[in-house]
Amino acid sequence: MSGSRLVAMGHHQPSRVLTNTDLEGIVETSDAWIRQRTGIVTRRIAAEDESVTDMAAAAASKALVASGLDPAEIGMVTVATCSAIDRSPSVAAQVAARLGMPSPVCFDLNNACAGFCTALACADHAIRAGAARNALVIGAEKMSDLVDWSDRSTCILLGDGAGAAVISRTGQTEAAGIGAVAWGSDPARGDAVRLMDAWHPRFAQEGQTVFRWATSELPALAREACDRAGVAVEDLAGVVTHQANLRIIESLVRQLGLRDDAVIARDVIESGNTSSASVPLALSKLVERRELPSGAPVLLFAFGGGLSWAGQVIRCP
Repeated sequence: MSGSRLVAMGHHQPSRVLTNTDLEGIVETSDAWIRQRTGIVTRRIAAEDESVTDMAAAAASKALVASGLDPAEIGMVTVATCSAIDRSPSVAAQVAARLGMPSPVCFDLNNACAGFCTALACADHAIRAGAARNALVIGAEKMSDLVDWSDRSTCILLGDGAGAAVISRTGQTEAAGIGAVAWGSDPARGDAVRLMDAWHPRFAQEGQTVFRWATSELPALAREACDRAGVAVEDLAGVVTHQANLRIIESLVRQLGLRDDAVIARDVIESGNTSSASVPLALSKLVERRELPSGAPVLLFAFGGGLSWAGQVIRCP
């Protein structure tokens, strides 16, 4: 079977910037406390009339233009999101309509923070099986809709945004640019990160439980993704993890034992936790700034609600 490769990226963030100083006027907190606990300095907040679909379409449009493909060449659109309020038509279908795609298969996928890497694996599998030649994979979230602004432990974390990737089938003699996925979940601890009340959801989590899980168990799972791709950890040019908390990111990459010049995504500092949008948003920025060379192996690794995880090594577009 043919493999697939990542062709192009795109991202979008709302214009409104919410700083730690702004939050000091909403809840009892401080800039110093937030930076120490999370590493977050700012986050983007969507306008009331800016939807998940709006952000997803904006990011997708940029990725599609960068790919050089015609909209009619996209055979699959999938959107990873846990904050969209539309059930049908799906966000993916709405994006396809806006971008003028005539007949792709479209669906949304909810695996919370691990959603984008999960959706990327699903699209890779579809391409490998011959069900599509080109696919558009998007992570898009309006997490500000789910914030309890009276909860000082969680309202400081979340932001809004979207990231998108176009992936295409490789030739018979071309090496695959997306490695085999390492994914799974720990359902017994699934309520450690949750959206409560189905009709008026609010984000809640057991922060210490998540922190201990992420820093103790995830390094081995990230290495598994490298093993499945046949790439040694020390050969990675970069790592883009879910942007949940800077302390978690630093602990994870330290335990992986990366080479000194490996590029580490730290977009959480300026964007906060954007759930399933965090990995493609951070990767797109690194690609845009040309901080990662084309063809370089990069580990994508996302984790969170479920408790779930998914990761793969990709070759940078």
